[in-house]
Amino acid sequence: MRRNRNKRQQEEFNISFLDVICCGFGAIVLLLMIAKTVEPIVLEEAELDLDGQVEELQEQLAEIRGETTVLNRDLNAKREQLDIERERIAILKGELETLQVQYARKTEGESEEGKIRGELTVALQSLTDEMRRLLGENYQRKNNVIGGIPVDSEYILFIIDTSGSMFNYGWDRMMQEMVNTLNLYPNVKGIQVMNDMGDYMFSNYRNKWIPDTPGRRDAILQRLRSWNPFSNSSPVEGIQKAVRSFYDPNKKISIYVLGDEFTGKSIRNVMLAVDRVNAQHGESKRNVRIHAIGFPIQFSRPPHLQTTGLRFAALMRELTYRNGGTFVGLNDFR
Repeated sequence: MRRNRNKRQQEEFNISFLDVICCGFGAIVLLLMIAKTVEPIVLEEAELDLDGQVEELQEQLAEIRGETTVLNRDLNAKREQLDIERERIAILKGELETLQVQYARKTEGESEEGKIRGELTVALQSLTDEMRRLLGENYQRKNNVIGGIPVDSEYILFIIDTSGSMFNYGWDRMMQEMVNTLNLYPNVKGIQVMNDMGDYMFSNYRNKWIPDTPGRRDAILQRLRSWNPFSNSSPVEGIQKAVRSFYDPNKKISIYVLGDEFTGKSIRNVMLAVDRVNAQHGESKRNVRIHAIGFPIQFSRPPHLQTTGLRFAALMRELTYRNGGTFVGLNDFR
């Protein structure tokens, strides 16, 4: 009798345990069914939409960063130009004060006629200085200036921007300007051609002048049609190498820089670098004249992409002014 009772209690316990387990599993299944209210496809679509929004925001961020870089570059260029103009104004003020002192000394005790004569002398001297600045140190009225460009040099050296923008868009016009410039010098003692990195067109004439003959001129123009070495669109390296390699106090040398943009970091640093190699001797006299021809290729692009073209014009304007040359900015590159 006692055995039967124990057996019944054990069976009842086993059944109750199974009921509890089944109820627990049922509750878990029920919770999963309640919580899983969205189909997997909908979740995947939501994830894809979120990825697309993230990519779009990343593109917008990259665009904003690019615009910020361009604006900062424009701002730095404007600041450099402003510093150059301020420096020039300071120099002009100093010259004006000197002239005023000289004028006051010369006119002390003079008659009215003497004062008028002194004023005319100062005006004539100022005009002469301005003509010397614009036309060159060795200006002569009849034979050695064409179109405002001094052509009194015995040796001419070309530094050509061989970057992609020049070669792909302005090369035909550059060839025309090369021919025009060579025609300004019908007879010289030597010619040389380098790119803006300082690479020679003819390696066998490294550190030597190419003799000026009709055949050599034709060879230069023929080679120039397909000459395309690497360029970083900065004429500084070429100018420094040209002056260091070819300067001779007994030779009259002119450098012609042909390009469309300046990608360097600082215009002022370029001025200082060129001043060091093209040292000044006496009053406004440099070892080598530096002329420049600017091609407006960059100005065919949107305004926010024209910065390098503006910086090239600002650089060449100041560089030619300091080195006794002339800057010619073309209005068309075709």
